[in-house]
Amino acid sequence: MPTAEPPRRVLPVHAVLAASLLFAAGCADSTALDATPAPAVAATGGGSSGAGGAPPADAGQEGPGEAAASGADPAAGIEPGLHARLDHIDRRSHAFSRFRGWVDRAVAGNPGYNFSATDAATMYLLTGRQAYCDLAVRLVEAQVGDAERAIAAGGFAPVAGNSYLEAGHAIGALAATWDACRAGLDPAQAARWTAYADQTIANIWNHRGARWGGRPHPWTGWATDNPGNNYYYSFLAATMSWALASGNAAMLADLRERRIPPLRAYFDRLPGGGSSEGTGYGVSHMNLFPLYALWRDATGEDLANANSHLTDSIHYWIHATVPGFTHYAPIGDQARYANPEIFDYHRALMLHARSLTSDERARDAASWWLGRIPVSEMGQGFNFRTDLLPAGDGGSPPGALLHHATGVGHLFAQDWRAVTANIWTRSGINQATSVHNVVRFERSDLRHRQCQAPLDDIVVQQCHGTRSTLEVVPGADGAFTAVADLTPAYAGNPALRSWRRHFDFKGGALTVRDEFSIPAGTEAIFQLNVRERPAIDGQVASAGRLRMTVLEPADARLSAQAWPEIGGEEFRDGWRIEVRGGERGYLVRLEAR
Repeated sequence: MPTAEPPRRVLPVHAVLAASLLFAAGCADSTALDATPAPAVAATGGGSSGAGGAPPADAGQEGPGEAAASGADPAAGIEPGLHARLDHIDRRSHAFSRFRGWVDRAVAGNPGYNFSATDAATMYLLTGRQAYCDLAVRLVEAQVGDAERAIAAGGFAPVAGNSYLEAGHAIGALAATWDACRAGLDPAQAARWTAYADQTIANIWNHRGARWGGRPHPWTGWATDNPGNNYYYSFLAATMSWALASGNAAMLADLRERRIPPLRAYFDRLPGGGSSEGTGYGVSHMNLFPLYALWRDATGEDLANANSHLTDSIHYWIHATVPGFTHYAPIGDQARYANPEIFDYHRALMLHARSLTSDERARDAASWWLGRIPVSEMGQGFNFRTDLLPAGDGGSPPGALLHHATGVGHLFAQDWRAVTANIWTRSGINQATSVHNVVRFERSDLRHRQCQAPLDDIVVQQCHGTRSTLEVVPGADGAFTAVADLTPAYAGNPALRSWRRHFDFKGGALTVRDEFSIPAGTEAIFQLNVRERPAIDGQVASAGRLRMTVLEPADARLSAQAWPEIGGEEFRDGWRIEVRGGERGYLVRLEAR
């Protein structure tokens, strides 16, 4: 890392994230996470290929399914088919044996949770055993039949549920089965499958004109114009897999001209890797990166290395992982599971990124990380197929102890001391100012421009869509100084004139200086979230391995509140340390005890 006169860069960051004291990551194999947070129950995610289906496509339907030409795409030089590369798979490996056992149990009539026709189709390509194709065809046929019955009753295909979120899994399974087992379909069956897939994809990209069984079924069109959203990856997966499997020229042209260019442009703007959706929804890149391989193998276009995002994301996730390798920095909503534990999905993301990057050092670092996380192999059967990707041996850590993902505005240093209280919630989707490690501004008579907050909320809210700045100067051995101007986050609310936050990290200690200007009637409270009940002695608060010392103002008042008491049933654990008395700012040092 540079130590003298490093370049300065002023970068846009998300207002809430820039203000959070969220310490995580580090490349060193130093200390394990002390006092693992208590589990918090939240909704589970995951996809299924068991829902879907369709009637014949409607005449005059707009979208990529219109004039659904099949066969080769002469202009693009693409022959129909998914062109899956399987030469990386070691059929003597433990991973292959586990995957084969997973599929064989389904063939025997005992499919595991979330079993996909894609798994069976993949095993057919690997072995040529007809029973695998028979299973895949039965599963997709059940999907189509379920949809046809729902549509005949006047409803919509199940694939349209939850704003078509599972379309990528459902249509992807159909496409994989079509690609591997097409010879086993009779003409009428093939026509029904084609109509269903064409209609699903046409409905996705033409939400106002969506139709099932000739009847209008419009929907919101959520995320169809947002290439940084996890829904978009599902829509793209459905379209790309079916377009390539069937050779639909109209869909292939639509991908080239309308769907892939905004995706590429979006990630061109995210140097440093990561996701603007944070680390919860950001793990959905495990579904995006495989599409890069699919498109490359069919067209030769390398989206994975067209910009630095995928390779940078390898370093992003290494640094977003705590030194003990068990957890990651919980930035943004954590809807799958509030407690930020490393899971199969993180392993999947890294395996895909490693397989695609053209940077040998990044690939080596990915192997190093994969060899140290507790998920040494997939724990869930529906993820066994991804374990067929090689993790590599050994590897070495990246040389930097600091990672600044400038595109998404996330900065990672070397240790883990405090977290957002969101990790102790039941839903994992609490992003209010009160749960983060920020200065909280309150005003009892607040009624002005509250950014969708309840009218009785006395907290001055940060506003979505604002652009604050973060200036970072790296130092030696992972040290850094940084200045964040959070004033724009409040969108001109007269309850706050200005707020700047200064960070100085060196030798394992972080000093935070807050400077703000507030009118009479506004109170500023410095807050920090910890798991254990804090012990407070004058200007010092201690919790677990953390010691927090308030250096300014000298007469600051410290207190602690239990989250289950102040936040209600949503919160399962955790404490909030509050510091009051600052009229113009606070100076606080955080260090290990």
